[in-house]
Amino acid sequence: MKPPLLLIGQGSLDDGGSAEFGRFVHRLRCRLDRTAADVSGGYIAKARPRLSDSIASLVARGHHRMVALPLSLAGDLRTGTEIAAAMAREQEIHPTLACDYGRPLGCDPRLLSLLAERLADAAAEVPRLRLVAAGGGLLDEEPEEIGLGETAVVLVGDGSGDPMVNADVHGVSRLFWETHAHEYMTVETAFASLARPGVPGGIERCRRLGARRVIVLPYLLFAGGLLEKVWGQAMAYAAGHPDLDVRCAEVIGDCEGLADVVVERYEEALERASH
Repeated sequence: MKPPLLLIGQGSLDDGGSAEFGRFVHRLRCRLDRTAADVSGGYIAKARPRLSDSIASLVARGHHRMVALPLSLAGDLRTGTEIAAAMAREQEIHPTLACDYGRPLGCDPRLLSLLAERLADAAAEVPRLRLVAAGGGLLDEEPEEIGLGETAVVLVGDGSGDPMVNADVHGVSRLFWETHAHEYMTVETAFASLARPGVPGGIERCRRLGARRVIVLPYLLFAGGLLEKVWGQAMAYAAGHPDLDVRCAEVIGDCEGLADVVVERYEEALERASH
C-alpha cells in the first residue's frame, strides 16, 4: 500500500470553506482508492477537522509514513513556518511518524485554465426577461452588448503581510492576462485583506481606465467566508455605480482539474522519496 496523502489547510472560522475542503478530500479519496492510497485532511488551527486528529487517525490505522501537501495557492512564509511547526509537534507525539512533502500548488498552468473557465462563465451573456406592455410591445430596450475589449478583470488574492506573496499574486495576474485573457481590456490585481488595493480599489481602477464591465475573479481555492467578503465588497461598489456592469466569478473549487494537480504533486513526492 502506498503512503497516505495528507492535505493541510490553514484554517479559518468558516463552515462553508471547511465543507468544500471536506468534499475535496472525499473526491481525492475516491480517486486514489484505485491505487490503494488513503487520503485525509486537516487544518492547522481554528477549523475542523484538526490536523492533529487526522494524523492520529492515520497512525491508528497503521500508517507511519505519509505525504503532506499544503493546500494553498500562496507560498506565505508564515504559513510554511506554521505547517513545519505543526508537523514537528505531531512527530513528537508520534515518534515513528515520517513525512515527505509535496510540491506547493503554486501558479500551475492547469489552475490558470480553471480560472479561465470561471471567468468565461461569469462573462457569458445571461438572457434577461423584458417587460411587455398590456397591449403588446416591449417596454424596455434591448441592452447594449459589451465586448471583451470593454471588459476588465480584477483578480483578487487572499492578501498577506508578506510583500513577496502579494507580488506573486501580481505576477499571476500578468501571466493570466497574457495566457488566457489577452482579449480583455486589462487584468488588475486586488486583495481580500491585509494588502492594497482592496476589491473596491481594483474595480475603481478599471472604471477609470474606461471599462464598461468588470469581472471580479477570486484567486481562491474554495468558497466560504472570504469569498462572501469579496462578493459583498464588489456588490457594494456596484450599488454605487449603476452604469458599470460588475460581475463576480466563482472560486476554483472542488473539481477534477484541481484534483489532477494535487495527485501529480503526490506522485512526484513518492518518486522523490524512492530515490
